[in-house]
Parts: sequence; C-alpha cells; structure tokens
Amino acid sequence: MNRRQFFTAGAASLAATALADDPAPAKFKKPIKLGVSTYSYWHFEEKKFPIATVIERAALLGVEGVDVLHRQMEIEEKGPFDAAARAYCRNLKRLAFRNGIDLICLSTHQNFVNPDPKIRQRAIDHTLKTLEIADSLGAPCIRVNAGRWNTIADFDEFMKKRGLEPPIAGHSEDEAFEWSIDGLGKCLKRAEELGIILALENHWGLSRSPEGMNRILGAFTSPFIGALLDTGNFLEDPYDKLAAIAPRAAFVQAKTYNGGGLWYTLELDYPRIAKILADANYSGYVALEMEGKEPADTAVPKSIDMLRKAFGR
Repeated sequence: MNRRQFFTAGAASLAATALADDPAPAKFKKPIKLGVSTYSYWHFEEKKFPIATVIERAALLGVEGVDVLHRQMEIEEKGPFDAAARAYCRNLKRLAFRNGIDLICLSTHQNFVNPDPKIRQRAIDHTLKTLEIADSLGAPCIRVNAGRWNTIADFDEFMKKRGLEPPIAGHSEDEAFEWSIDGLGKCLKRAEELGIILALENHWGLSRSPEGMNRILGAFTSPFIGALLDTGNFLEDPYDKLAAIAPRAAFVQAKTYNGGGLWYTLELDYPRIAKILADANYSGYVALEMEGKEPADTAVPKSIDMLRKAFGR
C-alpha cells in the first residue's frame, strides 16, 4: 500500500466510524405536523401580542397549527365566558380557517394544590370554563397544570430554586397528589363529552419529574387525558426524563432559546428528541415555544427551520 492509498483508506475508515457513531435519524410512522405557540411572540409583557397576528404569521411560515395561550387572549382570564368572549373566539376560529391554520391547543393555567377545598373548586370551575373556550375555538386539546405549593411567591426566585419549593406547613406531597388527581378527574368527564384532551404538562410543582407526571396520569384510564411533553422543562439530564413520559404524550411543545433564555437556556438536541418521540410512536403536533430574547420576527422562522430538519419535514 502506498502513501496515498494509506491515507485514503484511513479517511474512509474514519468516515465509516463517524457514521456508525451518529444516531439513526428519527423514523415516524406518520409525518409530524408543526405548529407555533402564541407565547413565542409574547412572554407575559404588559402589552399583549395579538393572537390574530400570530395566526397570520403562522400561515406565512407554512406551519399547520397555532397553540393559543389562554392568558394572551383578549378576554379576561378569570372572567365569565360571555357573549363577547364567544364572539372573539368565533372570529379567531374563522381567521384560522381562512388562513389554513388549525387551532391545535389552548394552553391554560390552574392550580389544584391547596388545602382549602373552596380554592380547589375554583381551579376546577376555571378549567371547566377553559374547556368551553377550547370547544368554541375548535381546539381538541388543552394544556393543564398539576399545581404547586406557591410557598415561593416570586417566580424569578422560584426559577433560581430550579422549580423546587417546600410544602405548606402541616401538609404533604401525598396530599397534593390526591388534590391534583381529584381536580383533574372532576374536569375529565366534561373533556370527554366535548372530545377534548387534557394534556398535563411537565411543568413545575408536582409535574416537574417523570415520576410525578406518571403518578398523576397513572390514576386515569381515559384516552382523553395524557401528557403534554415540554422539551424545556426538565432542567437536568432531560433526555431520559423525556423518554419516560413520551409514551403518554398527547401534545408536544418544543422550546428554543434564541438570544438566550428569559430564565435559563438549554442546548437541546432536537434530532435526539425527535428519535425519542418516534420510538414512542408519537404522531401528533409539535408546537414551537420560542422563549429567547431575540425578537420573534427572526427567532421564530429560524426555530421552525431547525424543527423541520429535526423532524424530517
């Protein structure tokens, strides 16, 4: 073997090794559809970003759906679902249809973790109302939270503690899980009647770990409750944790942090996440939640392009 043959053979061997080390690309049984969350354009600033504008931008991006953040809607979050609110929802539904967009989820907030049954009932009533809002929008899924203790009132401080907080004095985690399971159960019948899935997010509090998620979801057998897999909410060693809840996933929110995150930044391996979801036979929507400081006008298109590549679109 001469010198040129030696180096050619060596390069071929290295290339073969590199290919062997690369993970196999995700192979989904059905094409994954992409969406964008309205939250990508509004991070709880004082002035709301119009949901109608997000629908129009989503159409220009060529994605299939929009995940609507309830608090971003031009209706009072805790107010009644009255005639004006219903008219607002109908207009959003019409606009989405005219733009070829599905309204794929209504992301809501509630907290079932409280020792006072009256406060827990208010959370149940609020969730039942949001089911009616989702039905008016034509959204087949709502994002729900299990709840947390709120013993750390300031959210920035809560984030510094990595989403961990102590129970209310005199109460236990076991009680909190009972309250959350009971609250979700009291919303599930109406969800089934409307054909809307309760998608429990791996968020903070009781659902911050796969064990907590599966403890709650394992209490139910209905196909109208499942996991909302948020790629950015397992702060340490996320991939095994995401794999642990992926078989229960009904909806996926995909975080990106263009320009640095608002509270933290994760470098997420989306081809690896796509493979986790493919291995779990996931076939639903993946909705972008861009949570970076870069302006959404540039960050959202870049993030969608990245997700298209990762999910074989």
